[in-house]
Amino acid sequence: MSSSSPSYQLPSPEGASPSPSPSLPPLPEKRIVLGCGGAGMDFLAAVAAFPKPDEKIRCTNSKFQGGGNAANALTCAARLGLSPRLISKIADDTQGRAVLEELKAEGVDTSYILVSKGGNSPFTYVIVDTQTKTRTCIFSPGNPPMVPDDLSLASLSSALDEARFVYFDGRFPEAALIVAQEATRRKIPILIDAERPREGLDDILCLADYIVCTAKFPQAWTKAPSIPSALVSILLRLPNVKFVIVTLGVDGCIMLDRRVEEVPELDEIEVDGMVELLKQKIDGENTIPTCLPSKSMMRLRADGIGRVNGKLLVGTAEKIPASELVDTTGAGDAFIGAILYAICADMPPEKMLPFAAQVAAAGCRALGARSGLPWRTDPRLGPFLC
Repeated sequence: MSSSSPSYQLPSPEGASPSPSPSLPPLPEKRIVLGCGGAGMDFLAAVAAFPKPDEKIRCTNSKFQGGGNAANALTCAARLGLSPRLISKIADDTQGRAVLEELKAEGVDTSYILVSKGGNSPFTYVIVDTQTKTRTCIFSPGNPPMVPDDLSLASLSSALDEARFVYFDGRFPEAALIVAQEATRRKIPILIDAERPREGLDDILCLADYIVCTAKFPQAWTKAPSIPSALVSILLRLPNVKFVIVTLGVDGCIMLDRRVEEVPELDEIEVDGMVELLKQKIDGENTIPTCLPSKSMMRLRADGIGRVNGKLLVGTAEKIPASELVDTTGAGDAFIGAILYAICADMPPEKMLPFAAQVAAAGCRALGARSGLPWRTDPRLGPFLC
């Protein structure tokens, strides 16, 4: 590998007009978001089929591109019109320089990314199987990791100034907790990407206002018998959380939105049964993302766990034609980037979930986590923004 990083060229926004359409709503007034988490580089190789042990194969396509959950999500948010800042740590090496160059070009404020003089930046080998449309990631952590002493009070204060909210991907838990505690002190809302149970994640979850998690997280964290009952358990265990969303890949997502209003008489229903009722209303012929909500407020019961007052929503994913589906790397990060925008724009949940699904689907049409991320002016997003 050469000692200098390649010059990053911003991809052209395919299908998007050079200036915002007059029909688009104005950008959110408060659009600064602070992210704290991973940034690295991805070495992507597309192959006709995943290699067998001791087999040599050729790749059909390859790419060297920025990665890391937080960095991907904030890149998506920047293309949608937000003004993201990132707290992370890399090394002064080829990969680290490429990280900074790409994020700067995308409009992400890199002023708060720490650069160590030694060690190595995080990077991931990604094998994309073009036959099964799956990807396998082999992650190499950065060294040295970010620790609380890396964060000066002045830098942290500056990073949080005027932030609409703060987003964490679960990396650097000790340092992230310091950021979360200061955000809480300033009454800045917090969104957590709960990919899987991690050391130190529980301390940050206790400060969360919003949670977006993968399909594996809810039951792994709560030991509940089903995903819907696990969502009830999460809201009971974390009383400050306003909503939790679980992403389910091609099966869309489920959102439990807490309602705190006191209503003496509410319809009570078992949460698994409510999810099934909503799923039965899905139009199997519809290819675009949609949202199916329950009543505005219900008492949702998880047997053996408890009850919460809230609204349940089932979101569908876009049905991407096989000929257009290239790579699902970073789809969850794109979904979160769109959720960041939706919260800033005060979108109602019924609008937020289809919008986020559409953004994620757009990203699956190109190799890598960022190549296919849409700009706000992309005509595919127009119907979901207006």
